[in-house]
Amino acid sequence: QVQLVESGGGLVQAGGSLRLSCAASGGFFRNYAMAWFRQAPGKEREFAAVIRSSDRSSDYIAYADSVSGRFTISRDNARNTVYLQMNKLKPEDTAVYYCAAAAAITYREADYKYWGQGTQVTVSS
Repeated sequence: QVQLVESGGGLVQAGGSLRLSCAASGGFFRNYAMAWFRQAPGKEREFAAVIRSSDRSSDYIAYADSVSGRFTISRDNARNTVYLQMNKLKPEDTAVYYCAAAAAITYREADYKYWGQGTQVTVSS
């Protein structure tokens, strides 16, 4: 059983930055694909970014078009933590951000077995 705990959310002005963290416990962290999803008020939860460690030197990383070029996902396997650096934030980035873990790379919410409780990000205009 994997437990995920997000932190780092808050209120920021448009154009600002935040870094979210997700600490994992209870599983072999390096084996999991780790993703960030977000859910804006009145909308369905959507994929934002995913990272998967590989045996090669670089991780596999993918982003949703809406965050590509502004957000950066990374992971520290020694600390069992995944991060989401969010730059150039926009009011439309306002959402609850969730960390999730899956056995393989996937963009589908239904494929993620483990979820954190979420952290609120609010971007003011």
